Amino acid sequence: MYIKVLAGKIHRARITDKHISYMGSITIDPDLYEAAGLHPWQEVLVVNENNGSRLYTYIIPGKRGSGEIILNGPSARLGEVGDIVVIMAFAYITPDEDVPPPKAVFVDENNKLKEVMDYTLPEE
Repeated sequence: MYIKVLAGKIHRARITDKHISYMGSITIDPDLYEAAGLHPWQEVLVVNENNGSRLYTYIIPGKRGSGEIILNGPSARLGEVGDIVVIMAFAYITPDEDVPPPKAVFVDENNKLKEVMDYTLPEE
């Protein structure tokens, strides 16, 4: 048996554009997805904090250093430019494995890298 755990996330980025007639996906600045330990073509869950929508799609590389977060294809109808999103990827592990701490990427209001941290549980 496997369990699904958070592998990495980009926290509270802003949608910078949307392309409805594109085939699909989310375009992300490589500086951001690489800092979170994510990869092109990897499946991600995108949660829109403005409207509550959740969608699964895959990453395609944007222009490095641009801060771009672009919803493409039909999923572009689930967000507007300026909406705040959390982009998460997951991994499967066995229940007896230690859960590796996921990378959490924090950005500023222009989606520029502000902080990267290992996302850990609070001490008990």
